[in-house]
Amino acid sequence: MTSLLEGAKKLATRGTDIGARIEGLAEAAEAARGRLDDTLVRETEEVVERAAGRLRLSATHTVVGIAGATGSGKSSTFNALTGLELSAVGVRRPTTSWATACVWGSDGAEELLSWLGIPPRHQTTRDSMLDTRRESNALDGVVLLDLPDHDSTEVAHHLEVDRLVKLADMLVWVLDPQKYADAAIHDRYLAPLATHEGVMVVVLNHIDSVPVERRQSMLDDVRRLLDADGLPGVPVIGISAREGLGVDELKAEIGRRVSEKAATRTRLEADVRAAAARLEAAGGSGRTRALPAARVESMESALAEAAGVTTVVDAVERSTRLRAAAAEGWPVVSWTHHFRQDPLA
Repeated sequence: MTSLLEGAKKLATRGTDIGARIEGLAEAAEAARGRLDDTLVRETEEVVERAAGRLRLSATHTVVGIAGATGSGKSSTFNALTGLELSAVGVRRPTTSWATACVWGSDGAEELLSWLGIPPRHQTTRDSMLDTRRESNALDGVVLLDLPDHDSTEVAHHLEVDRLVKLADMLVWVLDPQKYADAAIHDRYLAPLATHEGVMVVVLNHIDSVPVERRQSMLDDVRRLLDADGLPGVPVIGISAREGLGVDELKAEIGRRVSEKAATRTRLEADVRAAAARLEAAGGSGRTRALPAARVESMESALAEAAGVTTVVDAVERSTRLRAAAAEGWPVVSWTHHFRQDPLA
């Protein structure tokens, strides 16, 4: 952990104290060991290691995770953003078993992808030979992840989603008009991430399946649910990945955040603040009792008396004087000091 923190200090963005905050959280976790719940302390240490590890990696890339339920059009949204058919699309059953990554600008991304745990066979470089077009792209510097379905019946899919949600710098949650109020996503992911609204975007996909006159009211209802989740600042964008409606708006929103180069720092700061708040809540708010200075001084005097400090100090003083007199006295009579008993003997 120490080496990770050293790396974080070196690579912390100028003008921010994120490195110091990570180190402070590490010290708080160490101080809490044996005093607070072991699980809480371990989770705090994981936040420290994860945050410090991310700072050691590419600062020119922003990891954007696309997450959603089966049939929400998550993979279609991923494909629409990349302009490539990289993820299989399904409606009734999970088709995304492993996370797929598309990278805009591969320089420096290899170590980041390794840290994310994305195997090479699931990686595609947007500027590779698969893409022969040369249009300008707003997503330069993005590592886009298509996560497994969070409501999959496969336990491994749940675990993979939970793991990558913790690692992504930014999260795009894809909802479906038929089940955007599903508690599976609100209770398990959105509400618990209320402290991370600065790194999230919510899209309502399949907006083309909703009558035009009802679209705004449905978006307003999604807004209401997000407000109830404690996420009033998260933007809501209506899109149709299939028809291309709203995709440019979503791409522009991601591109704006990436160009500001603040998504990674914002995510890490949110992680650190949330972990610190949990430690503080578990530690309680009671203040340490302080004794009056007079009582502290009286106790110190009593302890010194009980330990015989005064007696020892007096003996040292008399012994020093006796030895000094024997060493510096008149040679004719200085030998007589040897007959005096040394107080320290």
